Amino acid sequence: MGFRSMEERWIEWRCAAMVDGWKSGDDGWTRDRTMWHGKERRWRRREVFGFGYKGTQWYHFKAIIVAGMGLFTDAYDLFCIPPILRLLGRVYYEKDRIFRDKIFDNDDNNFFVRTDVAAALLCVSLLGTVIGQLVFGRLGDRIGRRGVYGLSLMVMVLSALGCGFSVCTSPGCVLVSLGFFRFLLGIGIGGDYPLSATIMSEFANKRTRGSFIAAVFSMQGFGILASSLVTMTVCGIFDGASNAKGKERTPSQADVAWRLILMLGAIPAAMTYYWRMMMPETARYTALVELNVLQAAKDMEKVLDVSMSQIVEDESLSLPQDPPSYPLLSKQFLRLHGRHLFACSASWFLVDVVFYSSNLFQSQVYGKFLPKKYKVNAYQDALFVALLQAIVAMCSTIPGYWFTVYFIDRIGRRKIQMMGFLVMALVYFALGIPYKFYWVKHVNPGFIVLYGLTFFFANFGPNTTTFIVPAELFPARFRSTCHGISGAAGKVGAIVGVIGFALVSHGKTEEHPKAVEMTVSLVILGGVCILGMVVTYFFTPETNRKSLEENEEYDEE
Repeated sequence: MGFRSMEERWIEWRCAAMVDGWKSGDDGWTRDRTMWHGKERRWRRREVFGFGYKGTQWYHFKAIIVAGMGLFTDAYDLFCIPPILRLLGRVYYEKDRIFRDKIFDNDDNNFFVRTDVAAALLCVSLLGTVIGQLVFGRLGDRIGRRGVYGLSLMVMVLSALGCGFSVCTSPGCVLVSLGFFRFLLGIGIGGDYPLSATIMSEFANKRTRGSFIAAVFSMQGFGILASSLVTMTVCGIFDGASNAKGKERTPSQADVAWRLILMLGAIPAAMTYYWRMMMPETARYTALVELNVLQAAKDMEKVLDVSMSQIVEDESLSLPQDPPSYPLLSKQFLRLHGRHLFACSASWFLVDVVFYSSNLFQSQVYGKFLPKKYKVNAYQDALFVALLQAIVAMCSTIPGYWFTVYFIDRIGRRKIQMMGFLVMALVYFALGIPYKFYWVKHVNPGFIVLYGLTFFFANFGPNTTTFIVPAELFPARFRSTCHGISGAAGKVGAIVGVIGFALVSHGKTEEHPKAVEMTVSLVILGGVCILGMVVTYFFTPETNRKSLEENEEYDEE
């Protein structure tokens, strides 16, 4: 039976109930109204739970691509910065500019952007991300997921283009302009986090929901790889077309190359704008928050390409209650959801302290395997850094994401998160404790493999699960907001990691960090991972194989 016949039966039954109520007086009307509310809630359950029990369809894979492009852009923007800093250091921070095209002495310090400047450039983007997650997360619950989804993407596209048009040629002016556009870019990226996770969780079925949300997040891995490939391609083309041979290190065209790399990151996001605008509002938001059951049913039929009568209800589930009346962060909210919000926020904060610090430490850990800067030109310098990042992405980062995609609905979120924190802690301790006595004199493939494991188990672990769990744990009217709060806490942790790295590294070259400070840094990161495992064990619930409605705690008063 199609949707129209269901609608007709609904209207017919409702009219009959009204007539019977008028005939039987107040008591009869109250009784009939109660019966009608029960039937309405059963119909609402059919529309809302349709996604929870309908099998995987082509639309789900399309949603992964459309929702994942924001995270793709996020990773592209983050991981194109290390090679771009090499170009910026060459163009704006060479100490003896009069000898720009002549042979320098063997001093790699001539080519660095200062650590505090690089940290500020990263922190301003992360600060924008914090604001974007809080603002767009709240808007996603107030005016709908779809209503602001395209806006966050347009902010990303325009600000990515703006990064390439950073004005002036003096170091200070260029970096201030670049920092401004990266702040706006961070706002767009931050807005995409809660919206993408919430939309995918509300579209997916409960059996494979974790895999689909993880697949959206795994687009970060492809963003990392794309940033490296684009950087290598641009630098290779510029190097081949220029006269910067040997030690003619910094041609003027290098100032164009880094701008082009940043601007090309806007293309994938721009290509998905149309499909984002064509996505309907999620049925759960329409039915449970807007209480527009008929529109939810129409949207679901269009998306699933199936009649509502073909969706089988699970009668073992309790009926969803009416939306709670208590406001966000009220005493009632904190009583019901405060523990979960703390678990999500604290876990995300701790993993981002580690994850962003580890990414920044790459230059120190792998620096000895790169050619000396005074032996290569600007393009080759950036190209080798991008090549190293591509190798790490293909060998550890991307496999970690896809291990999570495969195992998340088999093992569960909580176990994967605890395992990831534990293995990362053990690896950091294995690197940090003997660093001064062994590793500093024996930097070999074994050290590189161990360090690469931290990226694998971050992504086959808490870096991915902290993105998934907040999208499953909260009621529909708070889901996007709480995901935004959790993600904002994570990015605050990232800022802490970046500042901590800058304090440890200040005044030292990348290839020669002090052994004691590296030991302390690695051991601290291991301790943070242990704390993350403790928070997960005591506070994070398991959401695997549960419908979103089962994970909600409504006010029954």
